[in-house]
Amino acid sequence: MTDLLYTEKDLVTSLKDYIRAEEDKLEQVKKWAEKLDVLSATATQDPEGFLGHPVNAFKLMKRLNTEWGELESLVLKDMSDGFISNLTIQRQYFPNDDDQTGAAKALMRLQDTYRLDTHTISSGELPGTNKDVAMSPMTVEDCFELGKIAYSDADYYHTELWMEQALKQLDGGEESTVDMVTILDYLSYSIYQQGELERALDYTKRLLKLDSAHQRANGNLKYFEYQLAKQNKVEAEESQKEKEKREREKREASDKKGRPADYLPERRKYEQLCRGEGIKMTPRRQSRMFCRYSDNNHHPLYVLGPVKQEDEWDRPRIIRYHDILSNSEIEKVKELAKPRVSSKCILRLKLSVSHHSAWLTAYEDPVVDKINQRIEDITGLNVKTAEELQVANYGVGGQYEPHFDFGRVNKASLSILMSDVPSGGATVFTDVGAAVWPKKGSAVFWYNLFASGEGDYSTRHAACPVLVGNKWVSNKWMHERGQEFRRRCTLNESE
Repeated sequence: MTDLLYTEKDLVTSLKDYIRAEEDKLEQVKKWAEKLDVLSATATQDPEGFLGHPVNAFKLMKRLNTEWGELESLVLKDMSDGFISNLTIQRQYFPNDDDQTGAAKALMRLQDTYRLDTHTISSGELPGTNKDVAMSPMTVEDCFELGKIAYSDADYYHTELWMEQALKQLDGGEESTVDMVTILDYLSYSIYQQGELERALDYTKRLLKLDSAHQRANGNLKYFEYQLAKQNKVEAEESQKEKEKREREKREASDKKGRPADYLPERRKYEQLCRGEGIKMTPRRQSRMFCRYSDNNHHPLYVLGPVKQEDEWDRPRIIRYHDILSNSEIEKVKELAKPRVSSKCILRLKLSVSHHSAWLTAYEDPVVDKINQRIEDITGLNVKTAEELQVANYGVGGQYEPHFDFGRVNKASLSILMSDVPSGGATVFTDVGAAVWPKKGSAVFWYNLFASGEGDYSTRHAACPVLVGNKWVSNKWMHERGQEFRRRCTLNESE
């Protein structure tokens, strides 16, 4: 997307060149018109006297035979060739409809995960936003587009939210090419689909005040009034017990409003953890969490310069190593990965969204080899049987849903954070309620298997969507094979 910014900048430059060319052309036409305006005004005062002069007669013939033809050629000359040619070349790099829909859904995912209202998103006043970074607020058209995308998925909850925001901005005096009637049409229907007949009727009446001949709205008005009268009649004949049941069902429906059909309890916990509403350790457990200088059992490299180690969680044990990569190493890894980051297909994996990755081998660059060796030195695990270094980038709304790492016999995971994330982007462990936040240059480490070789189900984890900024990580998965004498097997499944 960074490249797209420069592509757009190049197109703006090309567009300005086209505008200047058109302005130069119009200036030539304008001068010609002004000159002839004066001449014809003088000539028509005494046409015979004017044409009695042979030079005037000659010039009139010349103008009509030659110069008007030249002017016609100038007017017909297409000054847009250069701009159109550049636009055609660059268009192959443009996002398509699927990309735009994906970005819209990412915004709505952020809205739900972090419980943001539409005004907060539309105004751009997101938590963690850098005030020095330019931000263009969303227009009525932008809000309307989000509502339309939600509507096309029969997501009437988000349709309502974004059509209401578009309406608020219109009511606030913002000019727009989207008319209020169209917004009210979407809004009333999306509210009706959620079972709120009275509100749907109110918006339909408002629409008809603006356009009394609106065919669909007139039909909806009669239908909504009929359904509402029918509903009121049923409610009037209900017993007290039935009324209490109906009110309870209404409250339950209201609580579930906006949740997808496949919403699971784990999803609620995942979103709470992403918002920083995780389980807090008891003081007793917290007292056993330490920061320390570690030399990894007197490793020669770290005896004099030990590694800074911090306990992030106790069960499962999650450790953070601080200052593992320098800024120059981070930039080198990103430089190597950027040309070949590949998109993870959501339709195939159903896990990753806006997540791009590449794999780096040790022989590609000394920095990669050095990082692999450093991982072995600080963890004490053999990396020769490990997977290659994976470099991943999480962009707009980028996340990775809850999963286990031991599905591929991975004994341990180490994730190196290569960027600070202003807001969002935590790694959360949904089973135990732990949340680990990105800190540039640090590495987070945990075992996926007990020493017995059995999977530790408490390591189920996920990457929260990035709200502001972007997240770069390098992942290393160490396999069980090769660790036989480094982390010996036990018969106790909980060790």
